[in-house]
Amino acid sequence: MKTFLTLLAFALGAAPAAAAGVKIGDLSIDGAWARATPKGAEVGAGYLTIHNDGATPDRLTGVSADFAQAQVHEMKMANGVMEMREVTGGVEIPAHGTVKLAPGGYHVMFVGLKKPLVKGETAHVTLSFEHAGQGAVDLPVEGAGAAGPGGAMAPMTGM
Repeated sequence: MKTFLTLLAFALGAAPAAAAGVKIGDLSIDGAWARATPKGAEVGAGYLTIHNDGATPDRLTGVSADFAQAQVHEMKMANGVMEMREVTGGVEIPAHGTVKLAPGGYHVMFVGLKKPLVKGETAHVTLSFEHAGQGAVDLPVEGAGAAGPGGAMAPMTGM
């Protein structure tokens, strides 16, 4: 129940931020960021956008981090209730397509945080793809309720 309540707390607010792009094979990753967590939090969230510039689809098969167990989750409405579940089987990135990991949809969930995600620091993750392989991505940590750089508060939105 405690974990569920912590997850629910993270479902409030959004904090997009610009980050330098990363190229992994035919894929490019940009807009990476993570949300700061309160002291003692067991979970956190990260977001990014994946562009597939190739002629064949690829698949995000995993995420790893040394500061927590990293999982790809999806939030969606089912029978009038917002549900969040770990994605099994990966997330397809269509040929010449884009997939956003953003609040209220797909996102990276950090479970069992070893330390808080602190505004101004950077969370380092490794993304694994079916065809492009692996690549390191830095997620600048924004404020817990920031709408972006500068500290403006976000409207109430999903994880």
